[in-house]
Amino acid sequence: MTTETIKGPASYFPSIEKKYGRPIDDWQELVRKRYPARHMELVGMLKSEHGIGHGHANAIVAYTLAEDKQPAS
Repeated sequence: MTTETIKGPASYFPSIEKKYGRPIDDWQELVRKRYPARHMELVGMLKSEHGIGHGHANAIVAYTLAEDKQPAS
């Protein structure tokens, strides 16, 4: 029996959902509503408007941008 370890930004998702009480899809929707925006602008929005910590906000943004193939400028 092999268990695949989740790596990268998605590894934060269970703790993000538990800490902030919303599914990752909700956070990704908020990020997508701000397109086009720069990576750090999106991180800042999650931090200032929703009280998410920097590491968690960065993980959500990085994963969403990669999934949508948006430039991470």
